[in-house]
Parts: sequence; C-alpha cells; structure tokens
Amino acid sequence: MEVSERYVLFSLELHLFFARIMKEHSLFLMASFTPVSTSFIREAEHFKQRFEELLHQATILADGVVRREVLASGEVVTPFTALAEQQTQHFTGISIAQSITALQERLRPGSRVVSNPSLARQVQALNRMALRLLDGLIALKERILAHVLSCRMFTTNYPLLLEHILREAKLYRQYVQQLELEGDLDPQTMGQVEQFWNQIMMEHALFIRGLLDPSEDDLVQTADSFAKDYARLLEASRAAQDRALATSSLAETRKFRDFKTAGVTGIEECKIRSIILPLLADHVLREANHYIRLLS
Repeated sequence: MEVSERYVLFSLELHLFFARIMKEHSLFLMASFTPVSTSFIREAEHFKQRFEELLHQATILADGVVRREVLASGEVVTPFTALAEQQTQHFTGISIAQSITALQERLRPGSRVVSNPSLARQVQALNRMALRLLDGLIALKERILAHVLSCRMFTTNYPLLLEHILREAKLYRQYVQQLELEGDLDPQTMGQVEQFWNQIMMEHALFIRGLLDPSEDDLVQTADSFAKDYARLLEASRAAQDRALATSSLAETRKFRDFKTAGVTGIEECKIRSIILPLLADHVLREANHYIRLLS
C-alpha cells in the first residue's frame, strides 16, 4: 500500500473511532455540570456539535474505503450504540445526531481505490479540522480540570476521569499530527501502546466500580478485580522495559470486554443499579474493542 493510501485509510479509521469518542466526552461533560456552569455547558455543546460534523463527514468518506477488520471490531459502533444514544438523549435532554450511527451501521469495507487526489484533499481538510477542534477541546478539558482541582467548580465527573479523557484527546491529536507531518501512522512501540491502553482499561474498571450502586456487590467486586489485574499488567510491562506483553493483555481485555458487554445489556434493560449513562457503558465497550483489535 502506498503512503498516500495509508494516509487516507489511517486518517479515516482514526476519525471513525476517535471523533465519536470526543463528541461523547463533550456530552459527558455537559451532563456532569451543575446549572451554575452555563458557559462551560455551552462550550462543551459547541464541541459536541463540531465533532458530530467531523464524524459525519468522515463516515461519508469512509464508505467503501476502510478495512473490514475495523468495521467488524465493534470500535466504530456496537449492536448497543443506537439504543444507548436514544436512552441517553431521553435521560439527559442533550440532543444526539443518531443518524450518524445509522450511517455507520451500513458502512461497507474497502473496495474503492484510495489513491485518489480528490479524496486525499478532503481527508487533509478533515485532519486540519480535527486538529483545530482538538486544540480547543483539550484547552477546555484542562480548564475544567484546573477549576475542579482548585475547588472553583463542582462536576459529577471524577478528577481522574477528566485526566483520563484529556489523555485520550492528546493521543488522538498526536496521531493526526503524525499523519499530517509524515503522511503515515507509525504508532508507539507495542509496549507503549499497551501501557497507554492498559491504564485506560484499569481506570475504566475503577470508574465502573465507583458508578455502580453499592448494592451491586458482585459487580463492584468484579470491577475491582479487573482494576487490580490491569495494575499488575502495568507493573509487569514497566518491569519488562516496554516489551509487549500482548498475550496477557489480550486475554485480560477479552474478559473485560465480555464484562462490559454484559454491563451495557444490563444497563439498557434496567437490570443493573448504577449512575452509568447507557452511552458511557457503550463508550467504554468500544474502547475495549479498539484495544483488542490493536493487540490482535
């Protein structure tokens, strides 16, 4: 595959996953604020809408271009995404462009020739739009975190969750910048990728543990167990000096994916007591699916 083809392919696949993550981060920020934080609500709404526009454009360009394994991985949409969006819009009153999910459910894998100058120009415009939006969203997340840590703002998001979504935004920006500078994507060594995503998975387990109702004792203990397992994997990867421990991480993340799948189902069917939005449950499942594809 030529560099120009990889540029188009990797850019579109990146946006299909990460632009959705960013628009949902913006929604989770909106849903977490108290009524006094109206200016922050407006800013988060702006980024939610703009990342929806970016995701919509990327989805249109991606049809017939992106790889089958990406579409099949469950990182773009899952069987639960459409209902999770409907329920979350109902619970929060925050509008969600659900037509994008319907479009993504119909995406076809690569058959078009992607070494197309017109397509490459459209992708370049998309990447530049993403960088502008990411600079703004990162700055907003940093301001919110600073306000929370200095007790100038209350939000129902944990400070660690704010740091968590900030790290994900910076990783997305790093990848888009690399594509624009080099025309290709050469991610960190697998050891570094594992360290990043194992930390993300560990924090997911901690957040799930903290957002479940205290009466859900078995689920709380299971989430806590996953957090400890990922902490051990992180320690082992540091001891191995960045050498990949892919077999252990893959086995653990497949088990965690199954736990998250059961969690989305239970939350959507109102069988689990928690303060977890359905879309947050689907969001963390998609991130596990993405990580499993990277490991596989």
